[in-house]
Amino acid sequence: MRWRPGRSRPLEAVYPLVFLDALRVKIRDESLVRNKAIHIAIGVRVDGTKEVLGLWIEQNEGAKFWLRVLNELKNRGVEDILLAVVDGLKGFPEAIAAAFPETSVQTCIVHLLRHSMEFASWKDRKPVAAALKLVYDALDDTEAEKALTAFEQGPWGQKYEAIGKARRRAWQEVIPFFAFPREVRRILYTTNAIEALNSKLRRAVRARGHFPNDEAALKLLFLVLNRAEKEWKMPAREWTAAKAVKAWI
Repeated sequence: MRWRPGRSRPLEAVYPLVFLDALRVKIRDESLVRNKAIHIAIGVRVDGTKEVLGLWIEQNEGAKFWLRVLNELKNRGVEDILLAVVDGLKGFPEAIAAAFPETSVQTCIVHLLRHSMEFASWKDRKPVAAALKLVYDALDDTEAEKALTAFEQGPWGQKYEAIGKARRRAWQEVIPFFAFPREVRRILYTTNAIEALNSKLRRAVRARGHFPNDEAALKLLFLVLNRAEKEWKMPAREWTAAKAVKAWI
């Protein structure tokens, strides 16, 4: 994996999973330093190993931007994506429906949990996360809603009412998650490698402060991604169990 400004590296024909995330960076644009979003796509191959599909920088995202990104992936050889995991990316559902109409879109459960933790004090975060995990471990969406109600009525839900309210507002985005077998769900919320990658990228950005131009920001993050990708030799443990579920792969 080396720096290619045109992102012309050929890709796999099929990716069971693609995670899309965004990182805000400060970049000098003419005489001003602006906050821009660098979007990162990580694909999970059929064998469970991961690869970085590309980096894209855009100040304002929307359906046109995402359609351009997805068409670029198609031009590089991608024929099908089974599931795209995103975090409320503006315009993405419309773009994916146009480029890959059979692809399912799932809100990132990890981001939802992280958002919930922002309401809790530091010392309470571990038990609150354990209580919320019962919601996402439920058999189906009906049982999950019962578990959410139990959380709201329990000690942590009473102490942090904002968590329950936030989960209710996002509930329609979460329901599709429960249509997948538990083995697949573990893949969707067990994203240690991706979280570790985000941490490395943020450290690199903080160390630099701001960048003189878009190219400098992309090159630095590409180098971080290049080093991280070399550590992704083996598929996640959960992948073997997920592959056994023939209904989705």
